Amino acid sequence: MSNRWPARLWIVRHGESAGNVARDKADAAGLGRIDIAMRDVEVPLSQTGEAQARALGQWFAARPPEERPQVILASPYLRARRTADLIAEAGGSAPDTPGHCVDERLREREFGVLDRLTRAGIVELFPEEAERRAFLGKFYHRPPGGESWADVILRLRSMLDTLSLHHAGQRVLIVGHQVVVLCLRYLLENLDETRILSIDAEQDVLNCGVTEYDLDPKATANMRLVRYNFVAPLQDAGAPVTSAPDANVAAR
Repeated sequence: MSNRWPARLWIVRHGESAGNVARDKADAAGLGRIDIAMRDVEVPLSQTGEAQARALGQWFAARPPEERPQVILASPYLRARRTADLIAEAGGSAPDTPGHCVDERLREREFGVLDRLTRAGIVELFPEEAERRAFLGKFYHRPPGGESWADVILRLRSMLDTLSLHHAGQRVLIVGHQVVVLCLRYLLENLDETRILSIDAEQDVLNCGVTEYDLDPKATANMRLVRYNFVAPLQDAGAPVTSAPDANVAAR
């Protein structure tokens, strides 16, 4: 049976956003709500985030053309689209690569009534929901109007089917969000709830951190993890390394 996976797959979390900064301020002040006025889909990159995206683009650009992404897929959220654009503008894609393609299935996890709340805010305003989350665990907890990790995984299963249908054998870069990176690891590596939550607990997904897969030479139907949370391109370029969750994911 012929392989249906990309030849190489990079999954990148967007650069630091204004939501990262607002969330840190709210936590530091012990506030229940995160002060950011715009819709989550419209939250831009911070200046640091733009520098991170350019640094990553320069790292890709230093590779031979035949080793750069041929396809760039991005979440529809502004911070992810801008990261994808800056990577491409820095020469980080192969020649004749079209602009990034938006895929709504790569969007951030939706938090419903818990949107923009810190952990303290959830306990104060939705104590029953905080208890339910503690009992169910964040993999299966679905806040009213929002999604669980399992819900995100369902839409990403569909996205991977599309990837195999249209981009088999190609080099593909995906730009998404923290939970998206983790849920794709869950799918690509056949992990279970315990293992993926353990990976999550060990370290946050870093802004513009690279998760990379190639084809397993011993089993060409599977992708093999090459590296995770790789930020040497940022460090080499002198760009700050950051990892804070965005404004709407303080309770992830």
